[in-house]
Amino acid sequence: MEALFIPFVMGPWQIILIVVVVLLLFGGKKIPELMRGLGSGIKEFKDASKDDKSDKLEEKK
Repeated sequence: MEALFIPFVMGPWQIILIVVVVLLLFGGKKIPELMRGLGSGIKEFKDASKDDKSDKLEEKK
């Protein structure tokens, strides 16, 4: 049971393996497109959370 509580730590070999698998699955041309989509999704999430916080502040006034 104690093994379940050991934090998951990624070493350099695990990171290299993940990068190789991603390259094999998606190819070099598709990765920039995927990263662009991920970046825009993160930006939209941050904007939505900022809007939500400002809405809550306006309700308190």
